[in-house]
Amino acid sequence: MRFILFCNQPYAFSILRPLELELMQRGYAVLWYVPAVIKESFSFLGSQSTSLMEDLIGFQSDAIFVPGNDVPHYLRGVKVQVFHGLASEKKGHFRIRDYFDLYLTQGPHFTEGFNALVNMRDDVKVVETGWSKLDALFTSPPELHNTKQQLLKEYKSQFMIVFAPTFSPKLTSATILFDVINQIADMDNVLVVCKFHDLMDKDIVKRYQECMNKSLIVSDEIDVLPLLKMADILISDTSSIVYEFILLDKPVVSYLSQSKNIVWENVHLISDVLEKVREIMAGHDRKKADRAKLKKTYHPYSDGKSSCRMIDEVERYIADFGVPISRKISMFRKFKVYKKYGVRSIL
Repeated sequence: MRFILFCNQPYAFSILRPLELELMQRGYAVLWYVPAVIKESFSFLGSQSTSLMEDLIGFQSDAIFVPGNDVPHYLRGVKVQVFHGLASEKKGHFRIRDYFDLYLTQGPHFTEGFNALVNMRDDVKVVETGWSKLDALFTSPPELHNTKQQLLKEYKSQFMIVFAPTFSPKLTSATILFDVINQIADMDNVLVVCKFHDLMDKDIVKRYQECMNKSLIVSDEIDVLPLLKMADILISDTSSIVYEFILLDKPVVSYLSQSKNIVWENVHLISDVLEKVREIMAGHDRKKADRAKLKKTYHPYSDGKSSCRMIDEVERYIADFGVPISRKISMFRKFKVYKKYGVRSIL
């Protein structure tokens, strides 16, 4: 069988990489679609990739994994929506986009939401599998602990705090929390690691980079999971990264989060961010039971085998329904595809 891993942003790499490794282990052919504008960020040695739509058409795939909101309808294969986050409260998360044949959900909360939308349709299937990106969250290599200890020793710290705000201009805390993040970094025994989204305003990132010192650093790693696994506390806002951190059963402090299912410390005053961080560092973790409840509904799978289940479901879909040559969508959606990816003469 032949599979396309369809990227439009660098954040998709960590979602699709576990799928590639499992597909290769099963002996399947894999081709990445990586647009030219993000090609420099693609660093998986030995992986086959292209930025050309002609190559994807010629590849004649059996299935396409997509952690985004669209995919060219004229490509052969089962179009599989695998999502790019756990923040279901963000606008447009629960939406059936006609580009896709199969929706693979992360947990009961998402499964129920999409099942409610496809109840009267026979051209879309929803299956709960867990999320491929989180396989690595539950399979930490032993050396990660040593990496953390080396960092803490290097920066003469005891606690590692990750600040990871969303990039959305209306929701981000990156600007308003600038001073308090520096105050936290000035605390004794604290190392603050700032991790910004690929789409974060470059001027904001530069402002933090100019403050890098013995207790505040800005990470340029593409994959955020190692940082989350090393961190003791996460500071954020309405970023979906909060949910990933919660699954590790570790405390979060958010500023003005718009999330619907808040099971962490969410504050409305800037000064309270510092106060809550101090409380947690002192051992006062009041949200542990609430985090456990959220995990059951958002992502109950901690075996690190979600990628296996996702591929199993695609194989099952093809066995039951065959491989679609193309998918019927509205002229409006076709126009959007043509404008973004180009029109092909074979159409």
